[in-house]
Amino acid sequence: MSLEVEDIMVEDVMTTDEDSTVMQAVKIMNKLEIGCLIVMRKGKPAGILTERDLLRRVLAKSKDPKKTKVSEVMSKPLVFGKPHMEVEEVVKLMFKMKIKKLPVVGKNGRLVGLITLTDLVRFQPQMISIIKKLSVKEDTPKRLKKVINYYIA
Repeated sequence: MSLEVEDIMVEDVMTTDEDSTVMQAVKIMNKLEIGCLIVMRKGKPAGILTERDLLRRVLAKSKDPKKTKVSEVMSKPLVFGKPHMEVEEVVKLMFKMKIKKLPVVGKNGRLVGLITLTDLVRFQPQMISIIKKLSVKEDTPKRLKKVINYYIA
């Protein structure tokens, strides 16, 4: 039996509405000590707001977090995983798309979970060998290398 996304993913995913302000989103992230929020539009995931988005698109551009809407600075289009995807397939997708966080959607496009590169590395020793192999073969982006070097190297 192979390991699937639903075996590892976090099911209690924190979200915010696309019309929320950046300040409202930051308060949630700080309170919960999390690095991202899934941005929702009409009950479905439309984007992701990460700490990197806040640095690049708000702080570096001196935008007012009290006036700037999450929808203006979130990462989009959103790349999704499915609950029954094999974990190795998910790791390959994350490397290909150069992302560390992958929302998981079920039927009708509803958000059912979130899986991160950190979750994968922590979860299973066999994932380490898969990630090591990919990081040697693929052109690994700097932000992925940081996680890999910290947890694996």
